[in-house]
Amino acid sequence: MPESEPMTDSKALDDRQHEPTARLSGTLGSVAIVFMVVAAAAPLTIIGGVAPIGFLLGNGAGFPSLYVIAAIVLVFFAVGLSAMSRYIPRPGAFFTYIGNGLSRGWGLGAAFLAIVTYLGVQLAVFAFIGAIVQSTLLSLGGPDVVWWAWSLVAVAIVGLLGFRRIGLSSKVLAVLLVAEVGIILLLDIAIIAQGGAAGLSLEPFTPQAIFSGNLGVGLMFAVAGFVGFEATAIFRDEARDPARTIPRATYTAVIGIGIFYALSTWAIVMAWGVDDIVAVAGADPEGLLFATTDRYLGPVAGVAVQVLLVTSLLACVISFHNVVARYFHALGSAGALPGSLGRRHGSHGSPHIASISQTALVVVILAVMILLGLDPVLEIFTWLSGSTTLGALILMALTCIAVIVFFRRTRVDRRPWQTFIAPLLGMVGLAGILVVVIANLPTLVGGSVAVAMVIGAVIVACLLAGLVVAGILRTKRPAAYEKLTESIAP
Repeated sequence: MPESEPMTDSKALDDRQHEPTARLSGTLGSVAIVFMVVAAAAPLTIIGGVAPIGFLLGNGAGFPSLYVIAAIVLVFFAVGLSAMSRYIPRPGAFFTYIGNGLSRGWGLGAAFLAIVTYLGVQLAVFAFIGAIVQSTLLSLGGPDVVWWAWSLVAVAIVGLLGFRRIGLSSKVLAVLLVAEVGIILLLDIAIIAQGGAAGLSLEPFTPQAIFSGNLGVGLMFAVAGFVGFEATAIFRDEARDPARTIPRATYTAVIGIGIFYALSTWAIVMAWGVDDIVAVAGADPEGLLFATTDRYLGPVAGVAVQVLLVTSLLACVISFHNVVARYFHALGSAGALPGSLGRRHGSHGSPHIASISQTALVVVILAVMILLGLDPVLEIFTWLSGSTTLGALILMALTCIAVIVFFRRTRVDRRPWQTFIAPLLGMVGLAGILVVVIANLPTLVGGSVAVAMVIGAVIVACLLAGLVVAGILRTKRPAAYEKLTESIAP
């Protein structure tokens, strides 16, 4: 099946290429979309970078259980999201769901917050890629090239892929994702086959382990590993059968991520022992995965993990680039941002103007950070990564509320589990986690209260900007205001 509409002549091609509000098209299936969103979760980065911190600052050996808890909460969230997706014909994820459930102003504010949140993820990852490549080359005896040079190379690669058809990005992500998931599963199998350090047990999943240490901080780090899975809805126009593909991809992504993280972090606990994992992680958190791989798969595999960590980060930022480009496209099509962002490329079917604009924005912000002399890991990566969890949690909690309000108001679906009970449970769970994240936000951003306050101010500003812009559109451009969100009956 072709991935785009057939072109009859060059004039038709030119017309489509310059159509300001062209909708995207494609034939992405559930598997391709799952690759997109799971790649955004960056499995190898989570296992190698976030999990050791979860062991150390969270609830120690009980940390693997928190991925199960987080997955359960997010499944409740996914139930409501999937139920409402039947009545949302436009892509836009949080933007359109919150807009239809609460108001166009809240929806636009959510879109602005999502863009800022996901741009922050990209900047954090680009900086981290540069630092990792620089240190890896030095360790292998290579040249000492400044970190930001490698970051800009990564920006160029991602920008090129984002300009082209989404199918190309999904194929690249599939290859990178299979490689990084494959090496982690091999490590899991080796640890299990060798019986770990002191035999295998399910102790990390016992109540005693779960409630040990700092449960709140551990849960905060666990939820961070799921950020981006909800973006399945943003690919609605490019899905083969949106009514089935999007819900199926959403459930597959959140359940698959939860099982994979729980299994792999449990295996790492077994690799060093329940009693020793915290001490080992504390001695060298950044090197925990490499040391585990060397111990159970050998030094060659350890080098492979270092290389795959870079590709994992690259896969992550490719996925988030595609998501933000589609937010720009949706907002451009709706008239909330310049209409040129809503254009679709005639040959590739991609939101090419949105992609180019996003790449330029990333380069400018990254250049400012470089000129300020910020450290790529201790400052750029740490600060921006910390704010991601907070932004994503606020968006998901608002979406749960929007789902409940939407179905209470429209009555288009009267199933209590899908339209009220599950979204309510998801909202309660997310609200609890959100309270924990806010309380520990300074820890997430390197211990800086000032940076935490700036992040909070930016989040509030995004939501207020959405309300203000929506109000202006309602007064001066009512037609554009009406287009901000659209819903249809089943």
